[in-house]
Formats: sequence, C-alpha cells, structure tokens
Amino acid sequence: MNIFLKTEDEIELMREANLLVGKTLAEVGRHVKPGVTTLQLDKIAEEFIRDNGAIPTFKGFPSSYGPPFPGSICTSVNDVVVHGVPSEDVILKDGDVISVDCGTLLNGFNGDSCYTFCVGEVCEEVRKLLRTTKESLYKGIEAAQAGRHVGDIGQVIQDYCQAQGYGIVRELTGHGIGREMHEEPAVPNYGKRGGGVLLKAGMCIAIEPMVTMGSREIGLLPDRWSIVTRDRRPAAHFEHTIAIRAGKADILSSFEEVEHLEGQNF
Repeated sequence: MNIFLKTEDEIELMREANLLVGKTLAEVGRHVKPGVTTLQLDKIAEEFIRDNGAIPTFKGFPSSYGPPFPGSICTSVNDVVVHGVPSEDVILKDGDVISVDCGTLLNGFNGDSCYTFCVGEVCEEVRKLLRTTKESLYKGIEAAQAGRHVGDIGQVIQDYCQAQGYGIVRELTGHGIGREMHEEPAVPNYGKRGGGVLLKAGMCIAIEPMVTMGSREIGLLPDRWSIVTRDRRPAAHFEHTIAIRAGKADILSSFEEVEHLEGQNF
C-alpha cells in the first residue's frame, strides 16, 4: 500500500483546490430549485470550475463497469446514493434532496467534497437524515488524528448513524487524495476503534458518510454509474477533504459559502 504524505506546501495547494470545490458547490446551490435539470447544474459547475483555472476531475473519469463518467459533478437525487449522472431528463421538484459531489484539479492537486441540498420544502423526516449524516461527518473528522486509526473514523460514524436507525453503505468508502483523486487508504464509514491503517501527520483523506434512511443495501442503475438504495428510500452524502495533524484535523474543503447560502435551514 502506497500512502503519500504531503508537505506543508502541498497541503496548501490542496487547500486551494478544495476551497474551489466549496465555491463551486455554492454556485451550484444557487440554482438548486424546482424545475431545474441536473444537466443544467452540471453545465453551471463545469463553467465555474474552468473559469477559475481548474479542471473538473470527474469529467471522463474511468469506470470498471461501463463508460467514463460524462459529467463534471455527480448529481444524486433522493434514492440515488452517489454517482448520479447529470441528465436533462432529471428535473428537480419540490421536496427532493440532491447530493452534489464535486472534484477539481488545480495546480496538480485534487479537491473533493459533497453536499446534500434540499429542494424547496423537504419533510422533517428527510431533513433529520441530512442533519445526522452531516453531523456524523464532523464526528468522523474529530476522530481523525495522527496516532489513531482509520477504524476510529468509521466506528464513530457508524455508531452515530445506526443509533438513529439509519443504514451505512459499506460497498463505497472515503479515500486518500492528493495528486490523484483516489489514493490509499480506503476510509470506510464503519469499523472498529484501533483497526485499519494508522493515521500519520501529512496524510490527506476524504471522509464521506453515505447514509440511507432505510436498508443499507444498494444497487447499480443501467447507466452503470448511479448507485441507488434497493428499498428506494432517500439517502444523504456529505464529504470533506482533510489533512491529518498531530491534534485536530485540518479541514481543507469548506461548507461556509453553502451554509451561508441556505441559511443552515435544516
């Protein structure tokens, strides 16, 4: 297993890429409303990323199961957990939720973050799922310190979400990140304290709870990308890229602009 520790200069370059992801999510969020297609959101994201001197990492990303990813962002609506393909046929409606996952390549380093948005008026049951998933992300980040283990992150996310009756997707994980979008180690959202890879200062990882309202069982749609809940109940997905430190983790991505935009209404 090759794990690449980053220098302070490299971490700062990664911060730039990740802050651009946060700005892109906010730009997309300004257009999340009933009647908008996910393809429209994708075009907005791609233009914004390129106008800021970066490359949308997801565009053309290869797959072992089918064609390369066609979009610049993943747009996962309601029961689509992750990897939703932008489409003119997917039109947002009041009460939907949409997870927007975004990656940028800037100055040779990758940024990666995801935020789940409410579309119009969303029922409290679904808002609670979003709140819990987002809270679990920050609990996982609190556990991500040098000298601890990847399993520490997974256990706290798993315990927090399962205690509230939600499912934790196991087939998909967070990951290391740097010059490549996906590096070692894998960062599952379940596990046991003290298990898995030892965390070291300079490691950069993306932590991304993928949480379901019902069963954790998932399936793959015919587009060979979109992952859905088998019971077709909603899912939520939040993600930050962080740098491991001796103490508190350094969050390189940001939800600040998104949260200001939505007024933290859920």
